[in-house]
Amino acid sequence: MKAIKVLGSGCRSCELTARLVEEEARALGVDVSVEKVTDMAEIMAYGVLSTPGVVVDGQVVHAGGVPRHETVRDWLTAS
Repeated sequence: MKAIKVLGSGCRSCELTARLVEEEARALGVDVSVEKVTDMAEIMAYGVLSTPGVVVDGQVVHAGGVPRHETVRDWLTAS
């Protein structure tokens, strides 16, 4: 199972990012746990200054703007 955190204030882009990750995971048959993190101290601890940010298995893989579908697929299929 991949542990994914979507970092952000809960804005529209953050919600779209979380939904995109969930939809792509379902389409690929990948088991994921998606957590929405809105606490600014925790977001800053990851070094993310522009949201939404995405953390996959403890590593920041994205910051700022909604990621592309292809990019999310790459995160989900990486070992």
